[in-house]
Amino acid sequence: MDERRLALIAWLHDLGIASDSLTPASEDASFRRYWRVRLNDGTTRIVMDAPPEKEAIQPWLQIRACLAEANVPVPTVEAVAAELGFVLLSDFGSETLATRLNSQPETTHEWYAEALATLLVLQKQPRPAALPEYDAAKLKAELRLFPEWYLGRHLGVTLTATEQQMLEQSFTALIERAQAQPQVFVHRDYHSRNLMVLPDNHPLRPLGALGVLDFQDAVWGPITYDPVSLLRDAYLEWPEEFTLDLLVRYWQQARRLGVPIHERFDDFYADYEWMGVQRHLKVLGIFARLAYRDGKTGYLDDLPRVRRYLWKALMRYTALKPLLRLFERLHPEEVQVALTF
Repeated sequence: MDERRLALIAWLHDLGIASDSLTPASEDASFRRYWRVRLNDGTTRIVMDAPPEKEAIQPWLQIRACLAEANVPVPTVEAVAAELGFVLLSDFGSETLATRLNSQPETTHEWYAEALATLLVLQKQPRPAALPEYDAAKLKAELRLFPEWYLGRHLGVTLTATEQQMLEQSFTALIERAQAQPQVFVHRDYHSRNLMVLPDNHPLRPLGALGVLDFQDAVWGPITYDPVSLLRDAYLEWPEEFTLDLLVRYWQQARRLGVPIHERFDDFYADYEWMGVQRHLKVLGIFARLAYRDGKTGYLDDLPRVRRYLWKALMRYTALKPLLRLFERLHPEEVQVALTF
């Protein structure tokens, strides 16, 4: 048993919670761990274990407070040991949106509509004081994961000087496009594994059917970022005509609610696609890093899906064709076709 788990058991003992009820609750792509504990009354709670030297807990607490004030269904904090990195939370259950969609595919449209409605609640709130800007430096640092971990470590590829220059120019164009968009609250990891289907009797169910998790990396940034995370999910894939219908409805509702968004849908959709390119280049790098640095090799299975998203967007925009040529060289076996608009 590792030292952190022993410290967690001691902390739970001080709270009057028996350690023999401690079971793993979920996996995480970061260094955080989640445990489920059962109380004497039969109810359960979640314990977040965030090693202080690796995962700062304060941003999570600050963002949670902002979202709770905005009536977003987020976990309730029942106890905190900030110096240890432990938080006792209300339990949203174990059914993620991904689990529900896989078990009841006929409800897919309904649940995505719910997820986008919850997203609009996040996006229409004023900027919280604790929320950092999604600035050019942060966007660039994310994009650099692609050449370092995906190209260099995963593929073992060394770019030519011309390709390196092209990549830098493409990065600059993607960042400028992102920063020119309307800016709102950005969850930054809003997808099917971070949205929980709340039990019917859950006290937060009146606020919405989906509980929101993993918001500690939230920023103030481009409005298209979270829709891309949700509808071009690295773990689930849907037909383009299905997601296009959802996007149109989301855009219309955002305008009705006064959320700052593009006046024309075609402008919104183009920014959505460019934002997707930025995000998926980053995700390729992150998934490769999780595999080779952290030993979480299961993420490599999702790389082809992410590349398919990239192919389709890169094929539609002349300014992105140099990136398309690079992917054609790296993955000639995956050359494909896509819808144009």
